[in-house]
Amino acid sequence: MEACFAAFDKDEDNSININEFSAICKALFRTEKGKPYKMDSQQISDLFMIFNVSGDGSMSKQEFVYCWNGWIKKIVRPTTAFVIVDVQNDFISGSLAIINCPASQNGEDVVVPINHLIDTVPFDMHCYSLDWHPSDHVSFIDTVHLRKLHVDSKIQEPDKCNLYDTVVFEGPPKTEQTLWPRHCVQESWGAELHKDLKVHPNGRVIHKGVNPNIDSYSAFYDNAKLGKTCLEEMIRKEGCADLYICGIATDVCVASTAFHALELGFRTVLIEDCSRGIREENISATFARVRAEYGCVVHSSEVKAMVQGRDRRPELGYKLALECRKNINYPMKNKNSKFNNMPVNPDGTLASTIESNHNTVK
Repeated sequence: MEACFAAFDKDEDNSININEFSAICKALFRTEKGKPYKMDSQQISDLFMIFNVSGDGSMSKQEFVYCWNGWIKKIVRPTTAFVIVDVQNDFISGSLAIINCPASQNGEDVVVPINHLIDTVPFDMHCYSLDWHPSDHVSFIDTVHLRKLHVDSKIQEPDKCNLYDTVVFEGPPKTEQTLWPRHCVQESWGAELHKDLKVHPNGRVIHKGVNPNIDSYSAFYDNAKLGKTCLEEMIRKEGCADLYICGIATDVCVASTAFHALELGFRTVLIEDCSRGIREENISATFARVRAEYGCVVHSSEVKAMVQGRDRRPELGYKLALECRKNINYPMKNKNSKFNNMPVNPDGTLASTIESNHNTVK
């Protein structure tokens, strides 16, 4: 930290100004070949003001300590989890094989590139999610008669339901549900991972969709967010900040997992060629939303350099900075004060200050 601060404090005033911080960003955000990524002046200014807590235009040594520990170090030395979503038989060649869906994508195509990443990329953690449904699961078209349809449901007679229709069940809770073929029933062949998919020796398995009355696309939460899996807790325990997500289907379970990862504050990377989806327009929308929320959509060939910290993307840095901002309480003269989670004093000063011994900002 000291060496970095000294190297960029060009005017030796024991602080970092906006021009010096711009030089830090230029050195920090680079391609695998060492070429700086383009960043506009507004992006750099926004980042600077996140860490220049006082808002005085000069980042003090104390402020830089938090910037180093909470931001720079995590970008240079990323901690990563590989999250492989639902690469199961039923989605590949079974009852809900996505090759029969409008995009006609073959789920089996993901196996080889995922295996290559498992063999060659030093992820800190490997996670495999499994749809793991009880036999009377709410998503199965052949169980629609087991639950009362809500008056808001456009279809009111179970016998008139077709595959992929959307109905509304009375609950509780009131639930809008797409009706799928019976799939991934617990302990069945269809629920097993594809036979050629490599399972890392230390891989963790997360079962989802186990509640018969609520579907669960995401590997983090059920669709109503009434319950959650153990995935977040496992990742936090391992100290991973970056999630590389892929699997089946891109625009359903992979999408929901990626969106929740972003919502939970993880730096999120969706691996395009390791995923296959159902509808082209929804796949494109998934990619657009991930990018809009400061995640990345990449090819598997780009992953190793990113995991090793040799390819450092500005959008992921921006996402991390936004998470850092949540831990900071700003004085009123800093434009970020509108995001404060704690009160400020009447004169605009902080109600509590930076605690350098904890390397954090309260």
